[in-house]
Amino acid sequence: MTAGQVAERHVRARSERQLFRLLGPAFIAAIAYVDPGNVATNLTAGAKYGYLLVWVLLLASAAAVVAQYLSAKLAIVTGRSLPEVLGERLPTKRRLLYWAQAEVTIAATEVAEVIGGAIALQILFGLPLVIGGSVVALVSFGILMLQSRHRQNSFQFVILGMLAIITIGFSSGLAVSHVDWLGALGGMVPRFDDTESVLLAAGIVGATVMPHAIYAHSSLARDRHCPPGRYAPSWRVKRLLQATRWDVGAALGVAGSVNLAMLLLAAAALGGIPGTDTLQGAARAMSDHIAPMIGLVFAIGLLASGLASTAVGGYAGSEIMAGLLRVQVSVLVRRAVTIVPALVILGVGLDPTRALVLSQVVLSLGIPLALVPLVRLTADRAVMGQFVNGVPLRVAGAVVATAIVGLNVVLLILTLKG
Repeated sequence: MTAGQVAERHVRARSERQLFRLLGPAFIAAIAYVDPGNVATNLTAGAKYGYLLVWVLLLASAAAVVAQYLSAKLAIVTGRSLPEVLGERLPTKRRLLYWAQAEVTIAATEVAEVIGGAIALQILFGLPLVIGGSVVALVSFGILMLQSRHRQNSFQFVILGMLAIITIGFSSGLAVSHVDWLGALGGMVPRFDDTESVLLAAGIVGATVMPHAIYAHSSLARDRHCPPGRYAPSWRVKRLLQATRWDVGAALGVAGSVNLAMLLLAAAALGGIPGTDTLQGAARAMSDHIAPMIGLVFAIGLLASGLASTAVGGYAGSEIMAGLLRVQVSVLVRRAVTIVPALVILGVGLDPTRALVLSQVVLSLGIPLALVPLVRLTADRAVMGQFVNGVPLRVAGAVVATAIVGLNVVLLILTLKG
């Protein structure tokens, strides 16, 4: 090997190490893709319809890759988050209305995630749901306090640790289940059985591409890659976009695999078992029909999911307020405002799993209001300059936005009819 080849190898190795250090924001945003809402829809789909909706989950995961990449790209190119860009471009009345609907979606997100964590604590320790929800709120507040421009690495480390727990908790049962892999392969063929399967398909998509993940990812990418007051030259932007493609692909590859594992587990082991339409029933069925340890590990994964996702949701809420209202509000105040609805729902005795599913309907209304502006902004040369989306990415963005909006309209209509 010549001296030039040795030098080239060292340069390539150093470049790869630098690229690795740029990864991270997408893994935090990916928590939104393995939250309690995803757990509920994936387990219900697998238990009720077997492998029928595998294709929906795969397409939803692919759509999420496009949405999250565009979110991070906007921040890297402009140095501003999606809420900040919209806050600069919208007139006052429209900006306030946009902020109001975004706050509603954050509250709905908190409902799903606090309820999921409360259910996990009830499964593990028998805690009443209201007490469990309060514990989740307090612990997630502590996690959220780690997040700042100066301490993002600590926040990222904690969230990544929880993502590892979630991955183990939601995937472990698959290793001891007898999956019909030929049937799973057949589930990649697009089709439905009945109206309920269409509803579940829309629910899977609604639980997968969530508005707060789009808002949060742009802010996370800005905090990680765009120091305030510093201009990023084009070569660095290209480098960051390359790292972001790897970051998004890897993070959502993990999240997509976890979701698929849950659906396959439910299809293989929970079909026809009564009570699996609730998270408590699903955990009990895993303990009774697979192994006690599997139900326990699942509950631990559900708890980590609730804690991590509500912390990320709280971060998204603070960024939305800062970007659209241009004010900074205490994290404690924000948490109190957005978590109160979840605690009220638990306190009045509503069916927690039903409330979790209905929260996904509310979120479905917020998806177009986050995704459509993102697709339009990243296709606007006045905003993105030389990094404006090319034709393939424009088409992909338009297809994803149209499909998700359409499916969520179906979700809303079918849920209201039911």
